[in-house]
Amino acid sequence: MRTRTEEPESEAKKRGPFDLNGRVALITGAGQGLGLEIAEALAAAGAHVVLNGRQAARLEAAVERIEAGAGNASPLPFDIADPAAVVVAFERIEAAFGGLDILVSNVGIRHRFPLAEISAEDFHRVLEVNLVSAFHLAKAAVALMVPRGRGRIIMVTSIAGPLGRANDAAYIAAKGGLAGLVRALAVEFGPQGVTANAIAPGYFTTETNAPMIDDPAVEAFVKRRIPLQRWGAPREIAGAAVFLASDAATYVNGHVLTVDGGLSASF
Repeated sequence: MRTRTEEPESEAKKRGPFDLNGRVALITGAGQGLGLEIAEALAAAGAHVVLNGRQAARLEAAVERIEAGAGNASPLPFDIADPAAVVVAFERIEAAFGGLDILVSNVGIRHRFPLAEISAEDFHRVLEVNLVSAFHLAKAAVALMVPRGRGRIIMVTSIAGPLGRANDAAYIAAKGGLAGLVRALAVEFGPQGVTANAIAPGYFTTETNAPMIDDPAVEAFVKRRIPLQRWGAPREIAGAAVFLASDAATYVNGHVLTVDGGLSASF
């Protein structure tokens, strides 16, 4: 794994409270979409970003993209739903960097079907990937953070956590549970210098949402329900992640920062 590279002190000073120089961040699901945008933003702020995903080639391309922008990045492919693989991955991070400063848990899957059509296996799979994997990642992360007396855990949840909709029970249950996990981590590890927060995205133009972006019915919904009357661009998630990872958010703990263009604020 590639090790981090320190930047000149003059460059770090320019960033002020959002400077992440010298920090190491693991971002899961960083090969594309919101995960890659978050990784690029953290790297631009000075962090060495470790990119996770299951497709090594996609991660290598993402690393090249970040390095082309003068950022520092390393690929670390593993399945976040495999607890044994998570343990090995964090051992590699500790060996390469001596610890971890920031965890961004971003991976999620969705299974949109009426409740009567969702099998127990499918329901459990959504919970395993979206919620249980975050537990394993957080447990491994705090083991590295607590001895150093500092750390940032950031979970990417969804506006589907506090809100409900038909035919999406598994995803909503998982994302709601993830917000609860964030609060529990914030209370348990805040006294030891580790904060836990979440970002709840709304409608973003990611690869995963491609089938909906060109759907006239969905577009009409976006115009009607979102005060900004548009989808969010993936880059618009980046500022929230940099803020929560930085020293500008040292007193922010147990919070879910909603980034949805005002959808959840309107009715």
